[in-house]
Amino acid sequence: MDHSKHTPLRTDELTEANLDGTTVYGPDDSKIGSVAHLHGVGGNAQVIVDVGGFLGLGAKPVALDVARLRFMRDETGKIHATSPMTKDQLKELPEHLH
Repeated sequence: MDHSKHTPLRTDELTEANLDGTTVYGPDDSKIGSVAHLHGVGGNAQVIVDVGGFLGLGAKPVALDVARLRFMRDETGKIHATSPMTKDQLKELPEHLH
């Protein structure tokens, strides 16, 4: 996927309504998880990403500062995120307890 043609989200667009369920891709463009929910809004938000699992089962929720992900819209307007971290690196983070 060529992310260079995708439009980065503005800070004011980093809301739960926009990001809930967003797919997160790793450095090799493989799907590594999806956004479960946010704590806060904008540039100071924490994003809870469900990593791994299948159809929502067995996923591990981890917390990341929103600045550690790049949220953008593709040519069709669909929002997604990229992370410099791999799925294995995210799985090593402490589990976020709801």
